[in-house]
Amino acid sequence: MSLNTNRISMFGVEIDVLNRHQAVQACMDIIAEKMQSCRYVVTPNVDHALTLQKNAAFRAAYKGAALVLADGNPIVWASKLLGKPLPETVTGSDLVPAVMRAYASAGTTLKVFLLGAGPGVAEKAAENIKKDMPHVDVAGCYSPPFGFEKNPAETEKIIGLVNAVRPQLLVIGLGAPKQELWVCQNAARLHTDLAICAGAVIDFMAGEKPRAPEWMRKLALEWLHRMLSEPKRLAARYAKGAIVFPWLVLKEYMRK
Repeated sequence: MSLNTNRISMFGVEIDVLNRHQAVQACMDIIAEKMQSCRYVVTPNVDHALTLQKNAAFRAAYKGAALVLADGNPIVWASKLLGKPLPETVTGSDLVPAVMRAYASAGTTLKVFLLGAGPGVAEKAAENIKKDMPHVDVAGCYSPPFGFEKNPAETEKIIGLVNAVRPQLLVIGLGAPKQELWVCQNAARLHTDLAICAGAVIDFMAGEKPRAPEWMRKLALEWLHRMLSEPKRLAARYAKGAIVFPWLVLKEYMRK
């Protein structure tokens, strides 16, 4: 399902060698093609890289992605160490609003569906999007209940809600690997041109979770800001990544 872009192989998956501007254009090109089935974007970070080593279904979801974009400076740093340099990070939290702004700047309408976050959060995000980018039409929002992925009736409901409005862009904020597995399993039935698996972006756009300030992002410290904001959920994950990821890079280097 991948586009005709330059890709490098790392950690058992292929990653597109694109900067942020090129990634936005690639997303717009996919939307313009109007293919019959939904194509989707995934954004690997350290946690994804570790999960990919032991989760075959997650690897299959990555293999089916139209775009695989590096989300996280450690992935970019590792690519340079391995002699396969990626130009920069392209996080889902940056990509989604950048695609929306590109349409808004061109004065072209973009129809969007927001799937994920807590009850009422997507609606808040929709209000902010409408205020900041009037050419972006948030045609639908839904926050599925915990464990929805194990309930076939919930999946049918979500597909029905999305297909009823036929958005050009489906923003999925369900967390990894749930969001990637779900869209991979259901892409053929979704009547949308593009889905972006984007983690906490709906929370950020709603103002429910604070995004790291620009200076921290420039210094590659967004992970620290997120960990301090949600220590119970993220501290153990980041600690594991700090220990295991260097060994994963070393294995990749030795294989090379």
